[in-house]
Order: sequence, then structure tokens, then C-alpha cells
Amino acid sequence: MTPVSPSFNLADLFEIVVDAIPDRTALIAGEVRLTYRQLDERANRFAHHLIGAGIEPGDFVGVHAWNRAEWVEAMIGCYKARVVPVNINYRYVEAELRYLYENSGMVAVVVERSFAATTAAIRADFPALRHVVVLEDGSAESIEDAVGYEDALAAASGERDFGARSGDDVYGLYTGGTTGMPKCVLWRSEDIFFAALQAGRSGRPKIEKPDEIADAVRESAGMTTLGLAPMMHGGGQWSMWNSFYLGNTYLMWTGRGFEPDAVLALASAERALSMTVVGDGMGRPLADWLAANPDTYDLSSLKAISNGGAAMSSPVRQALEQAGFFVIDSFGASETGAASRQTGTLGAATRFSSSDTTTVLDERLVPIVPGSGVVGRLAVSGHIPLGYHGDDEKTKATFVLDPDGRRWVLPGDFALMEPDGSIILLGRGSATINTGGEKVYPDEVESALKSHPEVFDAVVVGVPDPRFGQAVTALVVAREGTAPTQESITAHARTLIAGYKTPKRIHFVEAVPRTAAGKVDLRAAKAHAEDLSR
Repeated sequence: MTPVSPSFNLADLFEIVVDAIPDRTALIAGEVRLTYRQLDERANRFAHHLIGAGIEPGDFVGVHAWNRAEWVEAMIGCYKARVVPVNINYRYVEAELRYLYENSGMVAVVVERSFAATTAAIRADFPALRHVVVLEDGSAESIEDAVGYEDALAAASGERDFGARSGDDVYGLYTGGTTGMPKCVLWRSEDIFFAALQAGRSGRPKIEKPDEIADAVRESAGMTTLGLAPMMHGGGQWSMWNSFYLGNTYLMWTGRGFEPDAVLALASAERALSMTVVGDGMGRPLADWLAANPDTYDLSSLKAISNGGAAMSSPVRQALEQAGFFVIDSFGASETGAASRQTGTLGAATRFSSSDTTTVLDERLVPIVPGSGVVGRLAVSGHIPLGYHGDDEKTKATFVLDPDGRRWVLPGDFALMEPDGSIILLGRGSATINTGGEKVYPDEVESALKSHPEVFDAVVVGVPDPRFGQAVTALVVAREGTAPTQESITAHARTLIAGYKTPKRIHFVEAVPRTAAGKVDLRAAKAHAEDLSR
């Protein structure tokens, strides 16, 4: 086969890394350890299996599994075959899976056997889904007309003999759906690479040609990154790809729940240099466990904790810093990539940097004047997605042209632009509370509540109110061994935010509902708050 020049394609870039450092450890997932060469070969086999099964470039292929090495192999194999892997939430029930199968039009699925019964129950209703590959997990669920994952790989070629790929090949990512059914964000491979998968190269020159990545990984020391997010979440995928494109070892958390003790034991045993977390849902338990058990593990190798995918409150970030870690706090979304990094704090809120491609726009899609106090919408330009799969209406509402014809993505966050040009995020527009004619942004209130020394976690929602329309309502988890009152929390919050923003009702709960990725489940939180307020 005539050699082809690599492009800014996820598979092409991965293969460049493989050829540069073939014998370096690429992936550790439970008992599985794979070098870059071994991971590449297994991904080649999966790609050839897909091609042999008649899966064509541009087709969607689902992956329905807990974190495991095969998740990574299958995803890379999909991109090698120019196929779009679909991230399936392992918590979905039948109705949600039906929606995802219908919306994506997937033609094949890789499913862990413990989830196979649901696939079998609905498969007949989706004739486009013509191929099923089963991952063994020790369960006994049965599904007909399926091939075993290891059997599929054993029968396929491990050679890398594929045709040319393109930077235009599609990367798809289903959002978490915390406020509605998930949407699939479609990116060009080249755009997602520069928007989210160059985050690890902060402070270094942007790669101009694909081959330049080879020299960069050869020169790297091959550090270990512990990724805690599930692979069915963008945070997990981006953490992994960044690790690979830096020539590092990706240490995947394969636990079925978040256990701070076990996470830190793993970081210690594998001498991880950095760890990636998703907001307070992971950061707070880690910070509290470290404070209570400071000398349990040798964490001298663990220097940095990177946050993305959900907001991290100032108290949690400060607690991790006090534990001796350098905290890299960034904000981004499935629609923006890694948009910006934290530059400081303002009260309980976090400041993020603005740039030519990350700013705040007003209703006319004109940049907000810094320091004007005008609330606008966060906007990102440059390397941004193509739009949403199968949803032209939402694509037009989210991806807009400004008066000069420049294309921006508006992910839904309201924000302020400070006099120094920094951005203060106020929260999602869909979650904004209108109380007595005043707009209240839950993120701002949550930051104030979480700074109370006796508050472990909190979520703020609007609950119907006959007088104010909506009442600012908080679900609060108290720190173990404490008994804060609504009055003490409200008094504390009043030192940081205006009175109308403070919760009119505070309900103390055992836990804040969260998704598998660590994000707050807003639908469940709102329903629970309404029940408690009746």
C-alpha cells in the first residue's frame, strides 16, 4: 500500500505516537497493561473486525461498558476504521437507550454482557443495529446473534494497513443530559484535537504539522496520569487522549464507584504524576479524605490535579492546594472543548481567562465591555463543533454568526466580564431562577454555600412559589459531625452575595444527586427539592 501523509485525525496522530514510543506503557486498566504497540495492534484488530462486518466510514458504533481497557481499544479502533464511536451511559434504562439508539442510528454496539439483556430486549425495534459485540464480565446475560469481543479480535488482522483518513473525520460526543435528553455534539477531528486534546501542551507552541507530535513524545519522560472520569463522559475521553498525545501512561480508574481511599492508593502504587477529576463531586471527597488521613499513602509523586467537566468551588480548590497539589482548574463543555483556565477568585466565584476566542457576548452578539456589569453569554470561537447530530434547530440556536460573520458557539452559560478582562461564570441559562423579577444564577449561590465550613456539598434550584414565582431553594449536605442551621448558612452567604440570591429554603439531605460522571443531576435535584418544599 502506498504510504499516505498523516492528517490531524485522531487515529493518525495516535499512530504517530505509537511509532515514536512503541514500547512505552500506554494504558493501565485494572490488571491490564498495554504498551503503545500492543494497544495499537488490538485497536487494529477491532478496526478490521468492523470493516469485515460491513461497517462503513461515518457509521455510528455504540460502546456500552464500564471503564475497562476494551473501551479504549474499541474507541481507537473505530477511528482507525473512520467510524464514530457513541458513548453510552451505563446507567441508562431501557427508555433512555431507546432514545439513544434512535437518535444516533447506530449500526453496531459493543456491550458488556451485564448490559446485554436490555440490548436484546430492544434490538428488534432498531433494524439499523445489525451487529453486536459482547464484552465478557463474568455475568450470564444472554444475547443471540452476537460475537465475543476476544473472538472478534482473534479472527481479525493486527496489521495497520488502512487507507487515508482525514482531519474532517467526525468525532461525536453525547452530552450528559443533566437537564434533558442527551445531544450528540459533532466535531471535525482536527477541531477537537486543537480545542480539547492540546490542553496538555499549555504554554508550548501549537503543533503545526501532525508529525511534530513524534518529537514531542520522544522528548517527554513518560509520566503517569490517573484519569477518574468514566470513558462514557467527555472528561474521561479527553483526559485519555491528552495522555496519549503527550506520550504518557494513562492509568484508568476501573472502580464501579468513587472511593477516595482506593483512588489515592492507586495513585501511590503507580506513582501517578497527575490526576484528573470532575468538579466537587470528586474533588471534595478527595480533599476531605486527605485532610483526615494525611500520611496514609506516599503521594510524593502526585504533583497536579486537573479539574474539568464541572465547576470546582473555591473551598475545594483551596483544600487541595493546602494538601500540596498544584490545581489546574479549567472550564469547558462538550460544545467548546477546554475553553479557558482559572486565573483567580472573586469572593466565592472563580475567575477564568478571556481571549480572542473566549469571551462574553451581549444579546446582539457583540462583546461585553469589561467592567460594565452587563450579564452576557459565554461564547467560544475558533476550533468549535459542526453542530448537533440530527438537530438543526438546536444547532442554529447554539452555533451563531456575529454581525461580522464570525461563527461562535454559545454553550448556555451566563457570564460577567470583569475590568481586567477575566470571566466570571454565573451558570447555565436553563437553570437560571427568576425570583420576584430578579435573575439568580445557581452556580454563584452554590459557591457561596460551599464556602461555609460546615457545608460538604450543595445544589441550588428554583422551586415554584406563589409570591415570587420561584423560590431559591438549596439541597445541602452537612459535613460529618456538624449540624449547621439554615440561619447560619444564610448569614454566611449574605457576606458573599445579595440577600435576594440567598436561599429562601434550605433542605438538609444525605447526598446531592449526581450523574456517573460526577455532575449534578439537575432534574433529580429539582424534583427532590420540590417534594421537600411541599
